[in-house]
Amino acid sequence: MKYRSANNYMKEVFGRKIYKISINGGFTCPNRDGTLGTGGCIFCSGEGSGDFSEDASLSVSEQIENGKKRVEAKLPKNADKSLPQYMAYFQAFTNTYAPVEKLRKLFTEAVMHPDVVGISIATRPDCLPEDVIELLDELNKIKPVWVELGLQTVHQRTAEYIRRGYELPVYADTLKRLVGHVSHIITHVILGLPGETKEDMLETVRYVGDIAMIAPKNLIGIKLQLLHVIRGTDLEKDYQAGKFECLTLEEYADIIHDAIGILPDDIVVHRITGDGAKRTLVAPLWSADKKKVLNTLNKILI
Repeated sequence: MKYRSANNYMKEVFGRKIYKISINGGFTCPNRDGTLGTGGCIFCSGEGSGDFSEDASLSVSEQIENGKKRVEAKLPKNADKSLPQYMAYFQAFTNTYAPVEKLRKLFTEAVMHPDVVGISIATRPDCLPEDVIELLDELNKIKPVWVELGLQTVHQRTAEYIRRGYELPVYADTLKRLVGHVSHIITHVILGLPGETKEDMLETVRYVGDIAMIAPKNLIGIKLQLLHVIRGTDLEKDYQAGKFECLTLEEYADIIHDAIGILPDDIVVHRITGDGAKRTLVAPLWSADKKKVLNTLNKILI
């Protein structure tokens, strides 16, 4: 079963392999600052899902340089370390939840870095007002701008449980407003949310695939993320109380197989699993063996 991977897509767009550097812009979230709530989404870690990001006290340029060193240290010894190019990934918390001038300063610094080919911005659909979209449009004329929208599920009962804080039409409206202003829009979906059946999860994937049809080819991508139970989250409390069970590797592989099968051929699949920081991962523990997980998923997809 063939699908368009992020690596292949980036080679199509940039003509080479591109490495992501996770940037921490020092943002917060309306689910944390009291606007919508104070506890964050039920699954979100204390790092705002930016567990692998750089230090927010550093400038964007300093974070990029640190990220480059991390990447280059992992390259083969005979690799030309002057060649790698990077996507600056604003990952932690909600990366458009700030005054537009603050966003302009941070995003422009990343865009103008000579080794950065584009920026990817993780955010919430309810945190993209028109002035921010105008800024993204400006930057997209310099280098490609990607926006990552946290949808997670199309089911309202689940959205309320995870404290998402917005209703489904907000996502659909924001995606439509972004079309024509950014180079790529990626939707985050979590598989294995408590109370959801396999068909519930596939319904979410099907919805993302269907809504992709409103956009030009190559504009839409998806991240399929396994639910991780992270220490210190409210989700962990429910897990320890026995209110739900996590998916097994076999169950997850089966869902991934069917999810890939219902997506449009040209949608870019940026992730088929996900990494949780091992030091805080509570469950499912099998997900910590990334090599085994990827081998299993690739086997069922071939």
